[in-house]
Amino acid sequence: MFIHIGNDTVIQSKDVITIIDRNVITSSSVMEEMMHHAKKEEKVVGDIADTKSVVVTSDYIYFSSLSVSTLKKRASMISTISKLDDYAEELE
Repeated sequence: MFIHIGNDTVIQSKDVITIIDRNVITSSSVMEEMMHHAKKEEKVVGDIADTKSVVVTSDYIYFSSLSVSTLKKRASMISTISKLDDYAEELE
């Protein structure tokens, strides 16, 4: 399944490692170092100006204009949808 994380960006939900608040990046020296390393390798997507949350995947780090709670709700909906049974054949 896919998650729309804002800024015209859609990623696969299976690739998401974590979604964190932007303030955590600026308050943690470990996170700042990780961001510096990712920027150096050109693995950062998005503009930090409008960022409310940071989505870390197996390949990239995305700056999202959506809040952590909004992204969590979207990921939760996808999880719920993927657990639903498919009755399409029974309707025909």
